[in-house]
Amino acid sequence: MYKTTEITSAEIASDNPVHQRLLFPYVEAAAMVSGRVLEIGCGWGRGLELLTKAADHYTGIDKNEELISSLSAGYPNSTFIAANIPPLGGLPDNTFDYIVTFQVIEHIENDDLFIKEAYRVLKPGGKLLLTTVNKTFSLTRNPWHVREYYADGLKSLMGKYFPNVETRGIHGNEKVMTYYEQNKESVKKLTRFDIFNLQYRLPRRLLQVPYDLMNRLNRNRLLQADGIAAEINYTDYLVSNDPAGSLDFFYVATK
Repeated sequence: MYKTTEITSAEIASDNPVHQRLLFPYVEAAAMVSGRVLEIGCGWGRGLELLTKAADHYTGIDKNEELISSLSAGYPNSTFIAANIPPLGGLPDNTFDYIVTFQVIEHIENDDLFIKEAYRVLKPGGKLLLTTVNKTFSLTRNPWHVREYYADGLKSLMGKYFPNVETRGIHGNEKVMTYYEQNKESVKKLTRFDIFNLQYRLPRRLLQVPYDLMNRLNRNRLLQADGIAAEINYTDYLVSNDPAGSLDFFYVATK
């Protein structure tokens, strides 16, 4: 299978801090959503169990056809669509009560159309739940990301279409931030060899394979250092009212 995006596994121990960080907003979302729910970028289905139980009907979209086929077989009562987005072709206006899209917009070339289309397919009063990384806390360039955002920039983009945008963040407790600082120091040791700043000068696609290799090496090293990576749980993350000072943004926009 050709790898078209970054994937964080729930099975690999060294991925655990990131997996738990990505799982946390699904736990929050499951307490919020109801009715018809659309997930844009469902991936391998990290939040499916939670969302399908909370929704009357769940629809998932992802560009990875293999994953979509597998999820369709496993969740016959839900709808799965394999598509490159945006636009959300084939989905009619005013269809969904909630849209969930976690850690997706940073991979989208046309982010403006992405938000516009989300607005279109939501019912009046429907809500868009969106998370993405806070560029302030990025330790290096991620070549899988088309761009990353600061808090005000993303809010402004969403505010072009949504009349109400509630700004939140996702941050970690002391254990999470200890791991973050360890990670920061470890990444510095690896990137100090990039004396020509190639990570920012080369095209993204040339950097994706070396980035994945170095990322895996780094995560394995951190896991072996003191084991804190294996101890982190989604309960070590929290919703913050200070998105600019949080690891991730968590915005709730209402149509």
